[in-house]
Amino acid sequence: MSSKRWLAPWKDSAEKPAMYHCISRVVDRRMVFEPAERERFRAIMRMQEKFSGCRVLSYCLMSNHIHILLEVPPMPAEGISDAELLKRLSAIQTEAFVAVVARELSDARKAGNAALVAEIHARFTYRMHDLSEFMKTVLQRFTRWFNRTHNRTGTLWEERYKSVIVESGIAARTMAAYIDLNPVRAGMVSDPAEYRWSSYGEAVGGEPKGNGKKAREGLVRACMSHQGAGFEAGKWKEISRVYRRAMGFALGRKSGSATVEKGVVRPQRNTAEALEAEQNGTVLPDLGMATMLRCRVRYFTDGAVIGSKAFVNEAFAGARERFSAKRTDGARKLRGHASPAANILWSARDLRLRV
Repeated sequence: MSSKRWLAPWKDSAEKPAMYHCISRVVDRRMVFEPAERERFRAIMRMQEKFSGCRVLSYCLMSNHIHILLEVPPMPAEGISDAELLKRLSAIQTEAFVAVVARELSDARKAGNAALVAEIHARFTYRMHDLSEFMKTVLQRFTRWFNRTHNRTGTLWEERYKSVIVESGIAARTMAAYIDLNPVRAGMVSDPAEYRWSSYGEAVGGEPKGNGKKAREGLVRACMSHQGAGFEAGKWKEISRVYRRAMGFALGRKSGSATVEKGVVRPQRNTAEALEAEQNGTVLPDLGMATMLRCRVRYFTDGAVIGSKAFVNEAFAGARERFSAKRTDGARKLRGHASPAANILWSARDLRLRV
């Protein structure tokens, strides 16, 4: 009898975006990620992001392991256009390769051969909007580069990556902050903004366009997707205040504006500050959360689901056959270092099945 870990996709992922915290460790926990390796891994991750349609919300590249908070939107029911397919292919293939595919599509369209057009699309789209394909491709491509660069052979990663299903809202924002605080917990930096190979470090220090913009868009989405925010880098200035406070760091200069009425200066709260004041779930009022995030929380890395009690139980119901018949629900209260989040976030950790 062997034990099999539950890594099934979120059951509604074909209908709405799903978020996953993915972790992969280097074999034997060796410290192989130097600056060149981190830069290369990030480049591969961003290229695959452009191709796959998945979006990196938060990430951190450590010396011997990686964290990615990934949103996997469903493939549009109508599929993607030829132009979109070619655009995505250009992120990972040469111009010559893309030109060949473009000619194939053009000839098939002119001949009215819809079946051939569908077959050409299917060659590539099966790798899009899919958690497993994204992680497998990123890890394999980096392994090939690493082995070639360091004149080695064999596997680089310890085992199959781990993934935790994450609910949007408080859970996603908390998970993003937990990921960005990895170098602080490891004693590598005193402020997450100082670590360039993380989403927060890239968001703060990155260029207005390119990957710096992508990092800001991802964190805005992680913090505010449940409020309807998309990948909107323009909201970073206001969201960054809430996010930095959630990590337990001083805010620095205030980002709100002010108006002058008859000589009296009246500060104006930006959207994030107003949401915080309302305590409507955008941020947690308990400052103990910041303390919790400075500790290693196994619920965030070794669990299977993290979110509200209703969310975790919904995931439990969708995979009921993988649990003992005696178990009545899946949600478990967070304990230990994670106790500041008890009754706010819930987890399902014991998702193992004898097969």
